[in-house]
Amino acid sequence: MDNTQKLSLKASLKQFGLQVITQRIEAARQQVNLAQESANNEEKSSAGDKYETGRAMGHLQKDMFARQQAENAREYAALQQVRTDSLCSSVMPGAFIRCSPLSSDRTGIGAEDTGFFIAAGLGRQSIDGQTILFLSPAAPLSNALKNKKTGDTITFNGQSLLIEDIF
Repeated sequence: MDNTQKLSLKASLKQFGLQVITQRIEAARQQVNLAQESANNEEKSSAGDKYETGRAMGHLQKDMFARQQAENAREYAALQQVRTDSLCSSVMPGAFIRCSPLSSDRTGIGAEDTGFFIAAGLGRQSIDGQTILFLSPAAPLSNALKNKKTGDTITFNGQSLLIEDIF
């Protein structure tokens, strides 16, 4: 993979992440609206406590989804700041780490090549047949990778992985 392809991969991963977070923000926004509608439509009954409880539950749900929406918006803003227009020689926000399994049986969680993209905590994603773990820069695994360089090994999910490239 040449440098142009590496930069292109990082840019496309960032775009993918932004799209995922945008979808999450929209889903949370819709849930906020539904919870508000539910609370507003709760009708008074002869049992006044039921009415108040229903409204309170609707407001609690609305608040929960509003917090999720705000957290996703913060993650979106942080991801927008990640630079993917240059190659990285060390693990930092915007770095992509390509790993392969060390074991000869190549079974289990790390049976295939794995990539780590330090940008946003979106978890395991499958992109073009490759497993890519989107990690927040503050994630423990990101911190564990910080002092690693090409040729080092890490253990992830009980599988030893060789760091083949960092860019």
